[in-house]
Amino acid sequence: MARPTSKKDLLEVSEENFAKLFELIDSFSDEEKVAEYLYDNNRDKNIRNILTHLYHWHKMVLEWYEVGMSGKKPDIPAKGYNWRTTPALNREIWKMYQNTSFEESVNLLKASHKKVREVIESHNNEELFEKKRYKWTGNNAMGAYFASATSSHYDWAMKHIKRYKKSLKSILQK
Repeated sequence: MARPTSKKDLLEVSEENFAKLFELIDSFSDEEKVAEYLYDNNRDKNIRNILTHLYHWHKMVLEWYEVGMSGKKPDIPAKGYNWRTTPALNREIWKMYQNTSFEESVNLLKASHKKVREVIESHNNEELFEKKRYKWTGNNAMGAYFASATSSHYDWAMKHIKRYKKSLKSILQK
């Protein structure tokens, strides 16, 4: 589906993709859920890494929202980073969660998803999707930030985890 452009679509697609993400994760055995990936990947080495990445981006978008709605300028994407340096930011995020268990990563993500959903639900369509409505969003609509942190990011996560699943099948066929 194309990027959501209405509150209804944003809520539907983010919920649908979130459910699909966990259906995919639930299709793995307990061992596979915590195993290291069998293919070369520079950053994320297991499902937990994907889940904590999503969680942290939820945390960031919620912080942008809170700071921005208070009339201040949030550090987007994070203090000391810009959109060109997000790979370095993502590596730092990865480092933060290396002692997080798989179970904790699931719980963190489910809780942050709920918080993001509550913020989205608290706004009407115009508040979410009118560009330049809020100073803190610049030329963007606030909903674009929430779409990036939810539905679009869940798509990215599913593609990554499906690649892992495919690598497992190729190993089992040998």
